[in-house]
Amino acid sequence: MPPALQALLAQIAGWACAAALARTGWLPAGIWPFVGVQALAATVAAALLRSARWWLPIHAAFAPLLIVAGRLGIAPGWYLAAFALLLAVYWTSFRTQVPLFLSNAATVAAVAALLPAGRPFRLLDLGSGTGALLRPLGRLHPESRFEGIEAAPGPWLLSRLLARGAGNVSVRRGDFFAEPWSRHDVIYAFLSPVPMARVWAKAEQELAAGAIVVSNSFPIPGRKPDRVVEVGDRRATRLYLYRMAGGPAAK
Repeated sequence: MPPALQALLAQIAGWACAAALARTGWLPAGIWPFVGVQALAATVAAALLRSARWWLPIHAAFAPLLIVAGRLGIAPGWYLAAFALLLAVYWTSFRTQVPLFLSNAATVAAVAALLPAGRPFRLLDLGSGTGALLRPLGRLHPESRFEGIEAAPGPWLLSRLLARGAGNVSVRRGDFFAEPWSRHDVIYAFLSPVPMARVWAKAEQELAAGAIVVSNSFPIPGRKPDRVVEVGDRRATRLYLYRMAGGPAAK
């Protein structure tokens, strides 16, 4: 079931449960007992529907925040502006289940140590966000090419602006699954557990022997990494490295 449909069903279940209890007279008078029951029921429904864990606090807070926001008297235009901003940043995250993750400086240094030495190479960042990985690597390796593909318009536009003047860094907007990977030596992914099996399937189909896939935080299911790097930052980041053995020509 798509996550957005799960969320809708959980919220409907929460409101239905609260309304049913209110009709029986079991709830004390006032809006907050009603809202509390709705929040609890929606959270339980989301858990029963096996929604991702990060959905649970969203369901718990949705109805209370809705009531609070309604009492603040904020002009509707501000809500529209906030929605437009979130849409520009997260775009289709509800469908892809890939939120915006930014690679920190420690991760950039760890990835730099994994890159091919002594020759130019091409790196593709899947879901490159604001280009936080591409720009510093581009400065470290001016002889190589660094490309990113980002679907969300906000991060894509920001990355384009920040990369101005970097001749070996380019970022385009689109679906990285719809574009060829065959000309790249390194694929970097900081996505989520959801698309990793598909990432590996495309890598096996298109990448040449010797190319590497580096996944930040999320291992490829069913595959043993060739190397695991402990970054040592505050969020205990791990990099999972997978080296292509046969390449598409061997299949």
